[in-house]
Parts: sequence; structure tokens; C-alpha cells
Amino acid sequence: MADHQKRHIVTGQRVRPTKVAFSRKLRQSMTPAEQVLWERLRAGRLRGLKFRRQQIIDGFIADFYCNSAGLVVEIDGPIHDHQRVADARRDQVMMARGLRVLRFSNDAVLNALETVLQHILAHC
Repeated sequence: MADHQKRHIVTGQRVRPTKVAFSRKLRQSMTPAEQVLWERLRAGRLRGLKFRRQQIIDGFIADFYCNSAGLVVEIDGPIHDHQRVADARRDQVMMARGLRVLRFSNDAVLNALETVLQHILAHC
């Protein structure tokens, strides 16, 4: 995939209104771990990198997405222990677009935030 296509990942997507509404709902009801991470990612607070939250990509909703770095950041709670196959499929779809996917547990975000942020920076 060409670099310019990666930078414009959102352009040209057909998104159902119900998916947009669900994405908005998720933004309004973020988990505590998502809220903590969002406070450090929003408004270019992480070295000027712009992140979006609850970004729709190929029908999936990514927790956080940095367009310029081609990076998806997922925060996994206990529910993800039971949906590993679905998560792996979702990661494959994102990686097929040339995106990198990082997954962190809620505990990692809440108890080792600086380490999580350093890991994100290393992949940007």
C-alpha cells in the first residue's frame, strides 16, 4: 500500500450511519483506561502526534488511531480474553491496510502509563 493511501485511511470509506452512531456512543462512554490514555494522547500532547479516538477503519472501530504514523492502539479489558479470534481477524484487516496495531491491557494503562506511552512513541 502506498504511503499516501496510509495517510488518508479514512478517505473514501463507506460507513453505515449506525456504525457512526455507535462510534459516537463509545466516545461518550470510554472505559477508565481509555480516558486515562486519551488525556495523554489528545490534542497532540504526545510529541505533537495527532490521535483520533473510536476511529472507524474498514467497519471496525479502533480505540485510538494516529494517521501520520499508521498506528492503531487498542486497550483490552477482560472481554478480550474471550474474543481472541475476532481480535486477531480484526488486527489482520488493519495490518493488510499497512497499519501497525498495538494492544495494551487496561492494567498496563492504569498501572504503567509512562511505559505504554514510550512503547507508542517507539512505534510512531
